[in-house]
Amino acid sequence: MIAGIYRPTRGEILFNGETIARGSKSLGPHQVTKAGIARTFQNIRLFSNVSAIDNVLMGMHCRMHSLPWHAIVRSKSQREEEFRSMERAYELLDYVGLSGTARVAAKNLSYGDQRRLEIARALASDPKLLLLDEPAAGMNPRETATLTEFISTMRTDLDVTILLIEHDMKVVMGISDHIAVLDHGVKIADGSPEEIRENPQVIEAYLGAGSAEVIARLSGESTAVAQEVSTDVSNG
Repeated sequence: MIAGIYRPTRGEILFNGETIARGSKSLGPHQVTKAGIARTFQNIRLFSNVSAIDNVLMGMHCRMHSLPWHAIVRSKSQREEEFRSMERAYELLDYVGLSGTARVAAKNLSYGDQRRLEIARALASDPKLLLLDEPAAGMNPRETATLTEFISTMRTDLDVTILLIEHDMKVVMGISDHIAVLDHGVKIADGSPEEIRENPQVIEAYLGAGSAEVIARLSGESTAVAQEVSTDVSNG
């Protein structure tokens, strides 16, 4: 709904103080993108037979000003815009770690590199809000660790807010400032990583009923053992 694909049946979604979704008045995906929201998909949706550089250039479409007839006559403004866009596309490929792959078809990139290319295409629209839909899905532990580090770098380098949907708790805890936890579509917790990590409802949702009590008891026993060892060492 935030991306404009579905319309809310009730309520509204505000972005930068402006309504972007409210029933029949909801913006379409292209309008949401132009407003400053970009997204990636859980199942990669690149233009697989198109080169990496062209995939990134497609992400810039909403920011370009040249009209079709400008391209036909190859006007000076169109040529300058094309040059700037190509330059920016190369910069983004380099930023996500894909320098040297500009002319490679997207389908020939590794799975992890395809994920990075999709992020580069999203960044090409110059978003204020970047929606990442399970970016670590299908990745091996090494790829996941690399991606987690890269997302943290984006937060530091770019003036962009990141809204991440992810099931991998290690990824979520490693990069988030604020976390909301849903269980079967219902929000059961909302807070900092530390608050979420210790929330009984979250523990039970992930590990099953009664888990919170067991973890609390084990934690208490570990503390007691640590205190006992500390006492013995000091007495010794």
